[in-house]
Amino acid sequence: MVQPIQGPEFESLVEKHAILFVDFWAPWCAPCKQFKEVYANISAQYPDIFFGSVNIEQEPALGELFELRSIPHLMVFKQGIAIYSESGSMPESTLKELVEQALTVDVAAVREEE
Repeated sequence: MVQPIQGPEFESLVEKHAILFVDFWAPWCAPCKQFKEVYANISAQYPDIFFGSVNIEQEPALGELFELRSIPHLMVFKQGIAIYSESGSMPESTLKELVEQALTVDVAAVREEE
């Protein structure tokens, strides 16, 4: 299930959840509407992962914080670290692969690269 995210709670959600997926979107964005369905379908398959969405019309500060240039934009956080950030829609199979990769990524290795 996809949960809407408000600006003030964003940081605490990143810290609280082992894995957090965030879809940045806007109501006027046609590709966002297409991706929204894919995102919802995948979120239903992984109830132990937090899937959130940010409407950048209502939360422009979050879009600015991450310097988003286009939407939809997907970010993935694991143990408080951004491990994925990419604009554009994707098919369900690609998103499912991304979820599986997020489950297995070695955060210690990611921290070393920073």
